[in-house]
Amino acid sequence: MHIPTHTHASIQKPMCSKKVSEGNLSTWLKFRQFHTLPFPPNRTLFTSELSTGTVLFIGLFFTRFWLISVLYATWWLLDWDTPSKGGRRIHCIRNSIIWRHMKNYFPVTLVKTAELDPSKNYVVGFHPHGVLVAGAFLNFCTEATGFSQLFPGLTPHMMMLTLWFRVPFFRDYLLSGGLIPSDKDSASYVLRRWGGGNVLAIAVGGAQEALDARPGTFTLLLKNRKGFIRLAMEHGAPLVPVFSFGENELFDQVNNPEGSWLRRTQHCLQQIMGISLPLFHARGMFQYSFGLLPYRWPIFTVVGKPIKVEKKHNPSQEEVDRLHQTYIEELCKLFEEHKTKYNVPEDRKQGVWPSSA
Repeated sequence: MHIPTHTHASIQKPMCSKKVSEGNLSTWLKFRQFHTLPFPPNRTLFTSELSTGTVLFIGLFFTRFWLISVLYATWWLLDWDTPSKGGRRIHCIRNSIIWRHMKNYFPVTLVKTAELDPSKNYVVGFHPHGVLVAGAFLNFCTEATGFSQLFPGLTPHMMMLTLWFRVPFFRDYLLSGGLIPSDKDSASYVLRRWGGGNVLAIAVGGAQEALDARPGTFTLLLKNRKGFIRLAMEHGAPLVPVFSFGENELFDQVNNPEGSWLRRTQHCLQQIMGISLPLFHARGMFQYSFGLLPYRWPIFTVVGKPIKVEKKHNPSQEEVDRLHQTYIEELCKLFEEHKTKYNVPEDRKQGVWPSSA
């Protein structure tokens, strides 16, 4: 099901990085595969962090350093509610040079198309999820792309699966970047903050959309995803559509069409564990034919104009559906307005599909 789209009215020219601009994008794409950097991020790093944190926490109990685990367990209990209370960002970590290396690896550029009033709180819908969610992480969880300079007075909070905040040590790493659990209480805490200036970023398609993330595709799992719409209405927070061009180009994925045994297995594992397990591959460190490192493909994360939302404590389903349709139309306009600037063919359309979740 494809939704007809129309070109949006003129929007100010996006800001591009020094390394990749609209004029030299094609040249960059030709030569990107011949260069590498020592800090390429991918999902295997998250798995490594999770296993390392858990093993370290448990293992220390059986060594002479057991007191470290005891003290951390005590701290963990005292700090249990912090993730749901807006988190605990550490600016020196958000500004780390590691994130700048990651940003330059692809590279990643944050594109501003409209002003966001710092006296308001916002709900940002990030699309597409991709395998890595590199654009969302680097733009909203670090200062590598200059979020605070582009949007002064705004503090971003990226939502992430609650499971990760139950892992020792790793939770503190997540909190340092401004991530919070993806539950309603955590989201509402951010949006209720008096004085505004908070941005709640949500990868709307979630883990299930990652199973369709492959080069050349623009399929979004959005048609039946309306929880973030209702959340915005309950708090009167403007909605901001964001499209990250290049997000799906970072990895190839084993063919897993709907109805296949692989797709059924992935859905089953997702229901059990809450996370999807796309079988992805891309390039290696010293060769370019196969590996788990992402391709070096430029990512342009385009932030659209805010959609005004009227505050309603208990909106009806009809009101939610109407605003949801408006959001889809604005997202499609954003895609159509900018796609040709970022190496997307003029005749390529964005697909919006129902969720089976």
